[in-house]
Amino acid sequence: MHTDTERCVRAVRSKDARFDGWFFTAVLTTRIYCRPSCPVVPPKPENMTFYPSAAACQQAGFRACKRCRPDTSPGSPEWNQRADLVARAMRLVADGVVDREGVPGLAARLGYSTRQIERHLLAELGAGPLALARAQRAQTGRLLIETTGLPMAQIAFAAGFSSIRTFNDTVREVFALAPTELRARAPKTPGGTPGALSLRLPFRAPLNPDNLFGHLAATAVPGVEEWRDGAYRRTLRLPYGHGIVSLAPRPDHIACRLTLTDLRDLTVAISRCRRMLDLDADPVAIDGQLRTDPVLAPLVDKAPGRRVPRTVDEAEFAVRAVLGQQVSTAAARTHAARLVTAHGEPVEDPEGGLTHLFPSAEALAAVDPETLAMPRTRRTTLTTLVGRLADGSLRLGVESDWPRTRAELLALPGFGPWTADVVAMRALGDPDAFLPTDLGIRRAARDLGLPATPAALTARAAAWRPWRAYAVQYLWATDSHPINFLPV
Repeated sequence: MHTDTERCVRAVRSKDARFDGWFFTAVLTTRIYCRPSCPVVPPKPENMTFYPSAAACQQAGFRACKRCRPDTSPGSPEWNQRADLVARAMRLVADGVVDREGVPGLAARLGYSTRQIERHLLAELGAGPLALARAQRAQTGRLLIETTGLPMAQIAFAAGFSSIRTFNDTVREVFALAPTELRARAPKTPGGTPGALSLRLPFRAPLNPDNLFGHLAATAVPGVEEWRDGAYRRTLRLPYGHGIVSLAPRPDHIACRLTLTDLRDLTVAISRCRRMLDLDADPVAIDGQLRTDPVLAPLVDKAPGRRVPRTVDEAEFAVRAVLGQQVSTAAARTHAARLVTAHGEPVEDPEGGLTHLFPSAEALAAVDPETLAMPRTRRTTLTTLVGRLADGSLRLGVESDWPRTRAELLALPGFGPWTADVVAMRALGDPDAFLPTDLGIRRAARDLGLPATPAALTARAAAWRPWRAYAVQYLWATDSHPINFLPV
């Protein structure tokens, strides 16, 4: 969008928050960059130039606005609605791969050379992977400065900087303030749980929390997830340790409280929570497309802004999808809870009832299949899946190529279209995944007068592309199942 100057100028003049994260406005006279909804008086059009990322602004020598804080805007919806090289690379950068594995590690995961990655990212984003990772480190550093009382040296390394000097120089360059000045300007908040970080996760309005949190709470695996005091809580398996997150819906943000065993996991934890709650979606564009169908229009108008409830761990969700084949939600939770109790890693949760991390694929691959209390065919499906995940021959992650990974899943024994598509929708994040054979979808289709057979319904749903996964949420919401209601 940043190349459409006229459209960008209109968005800036109207202070339209829907475009926050889509592009950034750099002011040539002040050398400051802002989000489109910045509350200050808009500059003259001839003094504005537009960039696709905060990293590109920083690389061009602009510093972040202190008023609108563009580094805290929602992420671009582009990266979660596409499966091309740039989108997959951006999801990996957000997941901290460049900081942990460097640009060669990023390239290896994507199957391209480092030169090709650099070229593609520079062409579309105006910044390479190192600059993108640097911008993310700066944002993480600022977050820790403003929300914790940690020493600056500890913050520098937790944010991913290689030295305290680099940390200081980057913060000054990006925010035009020294780290100590940022901390002095931060609003003082009342003390919370010791060791916990309290954050605000922004999103594009509208956001309907009913099916989002209702689905996560209704399918929660005891010991790993719970709904407590108006918040969804769960344990997190992270690169350097583990964590516990609490997420509660608010009118203009998601209240997030994180407890981490290693602060280097902060960026990854935030990124995964945002993906799980689908916070970078563009609901105006999605709902606008679905409203063109006269059958879906009343459902969208009744409760706009539905998101797709996703996951923080793609391998975990694939295992749970197998456990949920042809059984009720309650039975799937029971099967998963048994695996957690027997093979999960124990954690301590002073605030609630979380007790374990969900078992890793490696741990489940080592389990004697005869000890699994499930039908033999499903046992074979599960053991084949975790074996492939454990040996690396099947990779489920933010970098997954959606069509290719779906084909790989369908090649596994016991994986039919429903299982592959639900993994594509909720684990891989494919916004166009569709479940025409799902019982709830077929019931909704019958009640709404849509075609009843999977083939005919799929043909009818072509008009909903590329947002069929969101259409699924609206169709599911016609039922009275607990997944559709915010827990009380």
